[in-house]
Amino acid sequence: MKELRFRIIIILGAIALSLYLLYPTYQDSVNNKEVLSQLASYETKIKKSNPSISEVQLQEKINSIKDSILVNTPNYKSAREKRMKLGLDLQGGMYLVMEVNTAKLLEKLAKDPDEQFKQILAKAEADSKLTDENVVAIFARAMKAKNIRMSRYFGTIREEDNQIVKKLEQQETDAVTRAIEIISNRVNQYGVSEPSIQKQGSRRIVVELPGIAREEEAKKLLQGQALLEFKMVKEAEFAIGVMNKIDETLAAVNKIDSSASKSSLPKTDAAKKDEKQTEEQFAKEHPFFALARLIDPQGRVADAYVKESDRERINALLENPDVKKVMPDNVQFVYDAKPVKGNDGVNYYKMYMVNKEAELTGGVVVNAQANIDPTTSAPEVTMQMNSEGAREWARITGANIRKRCAVILDGQVYTAPTIEGKIPSGSSRITGSANMEEAKLLEIVLKAGALPAPIEVLDQRIVGPSLGQDSISKGLNSTWIGFLFVAVFMIVWYKQAGSFADVALVVTVLLQLGVLAGFNATLTLPGIAGIVLTMGMAVDANVIIYERIREELATGKTVKAAVDSGFKLSFAPIFDSNITTFFTGLILYQFGSGPIQGFALTLMIGLITMLFSQLVVVRVLFDFMLAKGYKINVG
Repeated sequence: MKELRFRIIIILGAIALSLYLLYPTYQDSVNNKEVLSQLASYETKIKKSNPSISEVQLQEKINSIKDSILVNTPNYKSAREKRMKLGLDLQGGMYLVMEVNTAKLLEKLAKDPDEQFKQILAKAEADSKLTDENVVAIFARAMKAKNIRMSRYFGTIREEDNQIVKKLEQQETDAVTRAIEIISNRVNQYGVSEPSIQKQGSRRIVVELPGIAREEEAKKLLQGQALLEFKMVKEAEFAIGVMNKIDETLAAVNKIDSSASKSSLPKTDAAKKDEKQTEEQFAKEHPFFALARLIDPQGRVADAYVKESDRERINALLENPDVKKVMPDNVQFVYDAKPVKGNDGVNYYKMYMVNKEAELTGGVVVNAQANIDPTTSAPEVTMQMNSEGAREWARITGANIRKRCAVILDGQVYTAPTIEGKIPSGSSRITGSANMEEAKLLEIVLKAGALPAPIEVLDQRIVGPSLGQDSISKGLNSTWIGFLFVAVFMIVWYKQAGSFADVALVVTVLLQLGVLAGFNATLTLPGIAGIVLTMGMAVDANVIIYERIREELATGKTVKAAVDSGFKLSFAPIFDSNITTFFTGLILYQFGSGPIQGFALTLMIGLITMLFSQLVVVRVLFDFMLAKGYKINVG
């Protein structure tokens, strides 16, 4: 027995380690049941307090409560982080195919782009969608066909076209690589377990996000440019004067007598005089102010409210050539990120006039943190700038005291506070988030950095949790049924020795799952198929060993001698067959993707644990029985 002690300790240690690694998975399953019971009571309370709530709104609230419980309970969070991860096909989630718009990158890099440049670039972008060729190469060919040098828009006059093209192609490649890095950064900070982010072709990125509950929030997280800008809001006197000119110009274009609108007073005063007029008459005489209603009748601020349905109309009016002539080149109109609901139940966006050029950009932000303002209990995001940004911010705030500065992210205003004094520390706040989840999302985007080019979603698929649960149930059923058939066959055919094989089979699967959990690997549906295949291969090794033992017993050898010879002579064929299968799995894992990698990984781990179980565990069981003098029946 002493010679078995070391091997028994190794076996028991391996089993204990596997159980330890799998315990968080078990604990997480128990926690989920507890959370579901808590959610049932929350659902009852919500329905009782708000009987008219829709099913969609109810589900959103329940999901929010569930996320809050899982994230804010330390024990739940710890178990969830250490559990065996499930793939997209088992727990549901999002599958996205995204494309980096490198044409926008070229437009941003170009110097003095004119209409000709835009036409060529638009054609190159359209052609690139029909092939996997990069936009730069197509654009360069189009430029050459028109006898236009690349240096007209890029590089220097001394550079040859091929030099410029090479640099642009490198920047295009870098943009895609950078986009993958930033998406990975954002997803990791968002807390998605085992995401899969892979490059496909020259511009496309395939993203798998298992367990995502808020699909729209995830898309916003991935697509957000994170272009943070600080722009000064134009003073009311200047802004209202420009808006008056826009209104007069549009009225003139519509061939309406605009004599009433030539007053130097704000149009809100004109609106008061026209109270008796119908809305239709007012819209004809004041086409701009009919859509953009000034908030302050006294004209102290030039902010205006625009109906959500009128935003496109306002944008179209501002693109009118006559309007562009009267509107200064250094200003632009921007909207709030979130609408406010009016008394009429309609969503309104606040519109601001700001400087077109930013005073400062988000490139100077080194840290961001979402928290709750202790005075207002409203969510906010605090930012910390680097030394260069802090110096510039101190200069900007010092020179614009009592003026407003709009904090703009991806073209949308999050807040436009009045600068009360010089800010020398480089620390600032962004308010305006609807809830803590939105503030946290903003924090992640700011910390992860800005995408070098816009990203478009080409394909989006949602795998529901119920479908994932169905896959788990079917996978587990197939595993148990397969195990049962194999176990019964081995006992019937090989009697007592067959039960040893069944014990080794249980150990094989246990160790396989333990290794998966220990290395934070992801279990997928093809992975379950790999486990089932491993069970068959494990029994195959036992069949070889047992048949060899039978042959040795037939020659008249003792049971101990037959067992020794059976294991010794079976080792080479078992090892050779499994090592070739292992290398096949290694190739599949290296060059495959997604489900193929999941299958290959599970198969390789299963082969290693199977060899340990069949050559060590089964041999220990035989040696133990022989040492105790028990009779062994191999059928």
